[in-house]
Amino acid sequence: MLIYYLVRGLCRVYKGFIDDRTINIAIKDADFETSLDELTKEVVLLCQLRHPNLTCLIGYGLNEDKGFLVYEFIANGNLGNRLTNHDEPLPWKQRLRICFRMARGLHYLHTGLKHNIIHREVKPRNIMLDEKLEAKLTDLGLPKLGPPRELTDKSDVYSFGVVLLGVLSARKARDIKLTKEQKFWVTWARKCIEEGTINQIIDLYLMAKVAPECFKLYVDIVTSCVQNKGKDRPVIGEVELILEHALELQERADATRNDVDQYNYPIVECNGSASLPESEESI
Repeated sequence: MLIYYLVRGLCRVYKGFIDDRTINIAIKDADFETSLDELTKEVVLLCQLRHPNLTCLIGYGLNEDKGFLVYEFIANGNLGNRLTNHDEPLPWKQRLRICFRMARGLHYLHTGLKHNIIHREVKPRNIMLDEKLEAKLTDLGLPKLGPPRELTDKSDVYSFGVVLLGVLSARKARDIKLTKEQKFWVTWARKCIEEGTINQIIDLYLMAKVAPECFKLYVDIVTSCVQNKGKDRPVIGEVELILEHALELQERADATRNDVDQYNYPIVECNGSASLPESEESI
């Protein structure tokens, strides 16, 4: 097995090969934030996750002071880098598909297992794109487990709403954590939505390429996701359905237009339908 390493943030990721170099793998150092026994239980849980929009954990090796995790290798890097690659911008429908598939993956984590799994690190850098630009959520780390079959903490939904803003604006949204810079950006985006000036933050590449009915629905779900109070946010299953409908609206609109007209949609301003709170509260 041939191995070399890449640096992702503060984590070293090794690329390797198995089965006579026919399968590419990524190898990460294990994170020892908890005891070895607890870490082993959680890694065993991650090995059981199987969903087309989650990176597959193939195996692991652990001992008292160090260990590693083995994942499938994803060829096309992460969404954050692709959004800021102005030489090869992602088309709008491709961005919508990525968002919809990510919501589907999160929905599986929230409701598809005996225990809810809250990702805790939903951000563009942790959304990987394979050779077909199929989105795969990665870097679950040590997930936070919720009670069986109960509604999960909606912090995932807030973080995903920030990702949706990043997809629309293609800003260099570094890791999407609750930093002062990120909270300022979200507050600014809310203000633009409320005042009907959302076009101020849209990626210029997308101008006149988004069907108005799709755009309005997308802005509405973004507004709902980034509400300050968790109780005011939708559950991820609702987000998934709305994003799927937004994609259908875009495809339907494109189907009625020729190739030239698909790049000449009216540029609209719209207000998000969800109410915008006056003050920031902890999420």
